[in-house]
Amino acid sequence: MGRITKCYRRETKQEQGIYHNFVYRIIYMIYTMKIKNLLIPVFLSPAAINAENLPNIVFVLVDDMGIGDINCYYSQPKIQTPNIDKLASKSLQFMQHYSGSTVSAPSRCCLLTGKHTGNAYIRGNKGIKSEEGIFDLHLPANETTVAEVLKQKGYSTMCVGKWGLGGPKTSGSPINKGFDYFFGYLSQGNAHRYYPEYLYENENKVQLGGKVYSHWLILEKGLNFIKSRKKEEPYFAYFAITPPHADLDYPDISQYQGKFSETPYINKNGKRGFKTQMAPKATYASMISEIDRSVEKIISLIKERGEWENTIFIFSSDNGVHCVGGHDPKFFDSNGPFRGYKRDLYEGGIRTPFIFSWPKHIKEHRQTSHISAFWDFLPTVCDIVNTEVPKGVNGISYLPVLLNEEDKQPQHEYIYFEFYEAGGKQSILKDGWKLVRLNLSKPNKLVEELYYLPHDIGEEHNLIENNRSKAEELKKLANKTHINSPEFNW
Repeated sequence: MGRITKCYRRETKQEQGIYHNFVYRIIYMIYTMKIKNLLIPVFLSPAAINAENLPNIVFVLVDDMGIGDINCYYSQPKIQTPNIDKLASKSLQFMQHYSGSTVSAPSRCCLLTGKHTGNAYIRGNKGIKSEEGIFDLHLPANETTVAEVLKQKGYSTMCVGKWGLGGPKTSGSPINKGFDYFFGYLSQGNAHRYYPEYLYENENKVQLGGKVYSHWLILEKGLNFIKSRKKEEPYFAYFAITPPHADLDYPDISQYQGKFSETPYINKNGKRGFKTQMAPKATYASMISEIDRSVEKIISLIKERGEWENTIFIFSSDNGVHCVGGHDPKFFDSNGPFRGYKRDLYEGGIRTPFIFSWPKHIKEHRQTSHISAFWDFLPTVCDIVNTEVPKGVNGISYLPVLLNEEDKQPQHEYIYFEFYEAGGKQSILKDGWKLVRLNLSKPNKLVEELYYLPHDIGEEHNLIENNRSKAEELKKLANKTHINSPEFNW
């Protein structure tokens, strides 16, 4: 059927030919003469327009690194991280940013789904046995990840490193949660070993025979994914790398060997224990410096491709520093001025570095005191790419902070955590007051502590005795915030 004219007369084939030839010649003239003032987007598809403007998003998430392990937050004279420090010097540093949880799986769930642990599906490290082996509790099909959101906007997506949100052939496998490509450890338990027998590429085992240092191969796979992208195609590259999680294991510790007084760590637990390490301090420092070099390699590639200006680059850690496998966090002051480590709900277990680079919009170094958390990442990404935030999300977009418009930035009413190991723990922060509750699964041993962070960042002074009404107010809010879970209970 021919195109209908304004007077409702059907065009002849000759007229149609003249019309199409005219449109073709206009388009040809625009591209050959490069007439910049014409409205070229009229002749381009929406996907092509978006592809020109949408930023690449690169998120480097390290495993169990403390906020004090890099020099750009709190002075760190013992470990060298020049590339991360340089990144921070030209980026936005969030000075009060919280991880998703105090251990790995729930923290990653919060990051990718935009929900805190009182609402998230995965709230702890929980193994599930299947025909394929033992993997982590998997995300259900109805949980939307940031990768799925970005796929809908035309992004290509990848995750390399540690997944921890579901095994192969489950709804929680990365290739079923929005990622085009995955390489690394699907199971957290296997990620303790840096010379694994195999890793997964998507859902297929790649046999390594215990002869390959996994981090180097994981990094290479991630870089190759970026290299394979067309430059006009936006991508989300999620580097969920495993250092410095124990085992403490690195092939070449010469940079730090002999610089520290060492206490060897001896594995006394067999296959389930962490690897014996004769120089744990030098090894831990070497792993942090390896992270630093890895960051530099990723940034260099993006710059070589001419994409740095409109690339969002984020660096963070999944929770507070660990203290196992021979690591001595006190020696390195790994948790900075904060109390606690991984598996604690004190600030040292949940306060994490968060460095946000976006040269197109962040022109110089800034620090922000805006209180933010992992569950804010998804709604922020939705704002950036101009798409609807999935229902049930707890996060708040911090795009106004990124654009240096903090006067327009909505604030969290509170920051809430719950944790199911060590008797069960709960914390809530509101208006500077922080309630910490311990032994929730043992009511007769329940402990409640109250801190005022603006005056006591190290959580050294429990003020609950003289502030019972404040503690009760926070307790009610915490209980109201908690949504019962079919998988986790105290």
